[in-house]
Amino acid sequence: MRTGVNLIPEAPINDMVALAKTAEAVGFNRCWVYDEGLVTRDVYVTLTAIALNTNRLELGPGVTNPYTRHVAQTAAAIASLDEASDGRAFLGIGAGGSLTLNPMGIERAKPLTAVRETIEACRSLFAGSTVSYDGQHVALRTASLGFARPTTEIWLAGRGPKMLHLGGAAADGVMLDFIYEPHLDQSIERIGQGADTTGRVPRICYSTGVVTDDDDLEAVRPHMTYRLVDAPQEVKDAIGLDDAAVGKIRAAMAGGLEAAAEYVRDEWVLPFVVSGSARECAAQIGRLADQHGFEEFLLPVFDMPDAPGYVERIGALLQDL
Repeated sequence: MRTGVNLIPEAPINDMVALAKTAEAVGFNRCWVYDEGLVTRDVYVTLTAIALNTNRLELGPGVTNPYTRHVAQTAAAIASLDEASDGRAFLGIGAGGSLTLNPMGIERAKPLTAVRETIEACRSLFAGSTVSYDGQHVALRTASLGFARPTTEIWLAGRGPKMLHLGGAAADGVMLDFIYEPHLDQSIERIGQGADTTGRVPRICYSTGVVTDDDDLEAVRPHMTYRLVDAPQEVKDAIGLDDAAVGKIRAAMAGGLEAAAEYVRDEWVLPFVVSGSARECAAQIGRLADQHGFEEFLLPVFDMPDAPGYVERIGALLQDL
């Protein structure tokens, strides 16, 4: 099974580069970098710095969205990253969430259409075509990109049934991020249904936190805030997260994720992560991979006191699978 890290650039870029180098050294194959707008360092500056200081890691946004940049700028950024990294870039795309879009005052309008049109336009631009596109979200006028790699992969991250169907139908791979574990089966089924409509065979990457002690749990907790707020209603109902609790978390997020994390209970975190001893976590990841056909496990790495040690520790666990 391939493995990756997903770095959230809350810390200085040099720290992100050091983390990526550690990940490469312990055997990770892919490095995604969160695109959270004003909340973090710029995703493409960070990815370029990592590209210039690594040799093997595949690199891409984990994930960007259709709203904060024009599709042509996104395509050009990925092609430029691919050039800087000697062909190691990929595009990760999703609908964007409240953490990214709210501070910019951006409404997530017609997300399914916006993501679909972004995938279609980027694929055509990567192929070297001259593209005119008149969509509901994307507009291009005889646009072309003369330095892209036609085989650049496009990965979609999503949770809703229609978005997962789109991932199966249109993307090279689908990244399932912090999915409520009892719903993994139906998520895989929806990807497969989408793939059946076009004949694509998308790869599937499963991403979630690995919690082996209290410090790991506390590192994950702030990043469950926006995930819980944006979770499908059926998931909120299943874990007992009512509208009042969602309102408290959402309001507290204005003061930062750490402030909002105070309102996130353990029982709202644990159904989304892999937890237990190192041996138990390895067994659970292996079981999930066998059961659902995951080809890649993606480890999110948040700002924590010993992030390099966490990457080394969980990397060693994953290499034994």
